Amino acid sequence: MKLLLALTPLFFLVSCAKVPSDQRGYLATKVMKPDRDPLGDAMADHMYFSREASQGGNGIGGGGCGCN
Repeated sequence: MKLLLALTPLFFLVSCAKVPSDQRGYLATKVMKPDRDPLGDAMADHMYFSREASQGGNGIGGGGCGCN
């Protein structure tokens, strides 16, 4: 039991990695941005609206009932 308690923190630290400063530019690409394709997001929202007959719910205001 003590061995299990001693090894538990290691499982949480396994995924940590230090990225050298000269390689950080590779991680800061356009692909890593969540808003990289606003046109594609708008098209996906339109397709969802067309199929589900509801709109909103992914931003600040709006809903399917029309009571913004």
